[in-house]
Amino acid sequence: MSVVHVIDHPLVQHKLTLMREKDRSTNSFRRLMHELSMLMAYEVTRDMPTQLIDIETPLESMRSPVIDGKKTVFVSVMRAGGGFLDGMLEIIPGARVGHVGLYRDPRTLMAVEYYLKMPDHMEERDAIVLDPMLATGNSATAAVERLKEFKPRSIRFVSLLAAPEGLRHFHAQHPDVPVYTAAIDRQLDEHGYILPGLGDAGDRLFGTK
Repeated sequence: MSVVHVIDHPLVQHKLTLMREKDRSTNSFRRLMHELSMLMAYEVTRDMPTQLIDIETPLESMRSPVIDGKKTVFVSVMRAGGGFLDGMLEIIPGARVGHVGLYRDPRTLMAVEYYLKMPDHMEERDAIVLDPMLATGNSATAAVERLKEFKPRSIRFVSLLAAPEGLRHFHAQHPDVPVYTAAIDRQLDEHGYILPGLGDAGDRLFGTK
């Protein structure tokens, strides 16, 4: 069943509003994405499995839960996914990282792959795919399709913004993959950009336009 989780925490929505502002500097945009990805990490990992270990508090022995960060893989969809990745790693520093390099053909809007690298033993790991913009859904669909070839234990997709058209396309191909996003915007324009959106996340993140 297709599932979309909209993370509507006030702090998430506040920082997203600041990121949308067109006059926001590259430095500020980058910092906000880092902070917002940290906040979103809490919701995305809410049901992450834990195991009990024996520890000593200053007063007595006990068994207490911990996560196994090495079983988590953040899959960054290059290039904008890199800005999303840093904040997630602040929360789960032991996570492994995979990369999928995709660019959108400006004529067809289809995703073209140019790089792929995943950790070993993906079948033992939970994958969290990171791409700030789920617009047409072509890149998201292609990234998850390639990831499934490695047979991870589970897959989740995380974006800052999503468009209804992109969500429909993505879940038509991957109804088993839940999507986590801070907002579902109104629609796409004729060039495949999200409206009202925040512009090109990669360009704003790296100051390339």
